[in-house]
Amino acid sequence: METRNSKGRDGFWEAYRACAEEHRVAPDRLPFYVNWAKNFANFLPGKPLKERTGKDIEAFLADLRKRRAVADWQVRQAEHALRILYEYFLPGYAPERHPRVAPVEKRPVQKATAKTEGFRDRLIPGEVEREVMSGVTGLMAGLMYGSGLRLMECVRLRVKDIDFARHQIMVRDGKGQKDRVTMLPERFATPLREHFTRVKAVYEQDLAQGTADVYIWPAMERKYPNAGKEWIWQYVFPAKSLSVDPRSGKVRRHHINETLVQKAVKEAAAQAEINKRVSCHTLRHSFATHLLEARYDIRTVQELLGHADVATTMIYTHVLNRPGLSVKSPADI
Repeated sequence: METRNSKGRDGFWEAYRACAEEHRVAPDRLPFYVNWAKNFANFLPGKPLKERTGKDIEAFLADLRKRRAVADWQVRQAEHALRILYEYFLPGYAPERHPRVAPVEKRPVQKATAKTEGFRDRLIPGEVEREVMSGVTGLMAGLMYGSGLRLMECVRLRVKDIDFARHQIMVRDGKGQKDRVTMLPERFATPLREHFTRVKAVYEQDLAQGTADVYIWPAMERKYPNAGKEWIWQYVFPAKSLSVDPRSGKVRRHHINETLVQKAVKEAAAQAEINKRVSCHTLRHSFATHLLEARYDIRTVQELLGHADVATTMIYTHVLNRPGLSVKSPADI
């Protein structure tokens, strides 16, 4: 490493963390980015970061995949962490552009099986209608199913992202830092309006106490220093209590903890006696498969889900068209 003592190393990685945050890495992913960069620093301990080449990066990513059997999405995350390290944090020492590490080749049958494995436990409409959940987590589960939101997309919704007039939800900085528009189900519009009334009452109380503030991106905070105190930037699903932001030391109201939603969904599935693996992402899977079963265009479903490639959306058609599922049993003929 460039520094000789632990304090210097800690300062170096704190500065890298701040740089990654500046370039719109989600707060909950920052520790992973720092960890990948540290792993790369330890990969060749005798060679300073400023002297490394694109081949060193390529060898590190290949080692992750082959020797440590790291998942493809983690390898891509590690690659992005190193791009931030050299393109923004150490721009004067950027190694030559390196090619992406090709994914491990798999036979088509194995690939299809691996991809569809996670979608088999999707819910059927009757199971979704078993209304066991209520309150805030019930409303969030309804939006994940009715709008196709990922868990963290739902958790991070801001007031300005909800358009009641057009029945739309704007998803900002979704997977791949992409924005998209999805529908706001009419079924949940009224409960959401009522929820807004309660949230605004809490916001006005915080405002009166001088604690009305939420996290916004550092670059935007510099441009609009008071944006975090405005109503439109407040989280739709805020935490019940204020907390100290470890990045800035400010007392703020963060969004609801995602683990509370995950536990609520799991407990609701058990209460409803659904004998499947049910998670928050199962609700999104069900959103996609139910739209396709209703014969909506796959390109439309792709846009609503925010998939960059229609091939990802096609996975759901593989699940719907498993060989033999459309064949009637001889016992029923």
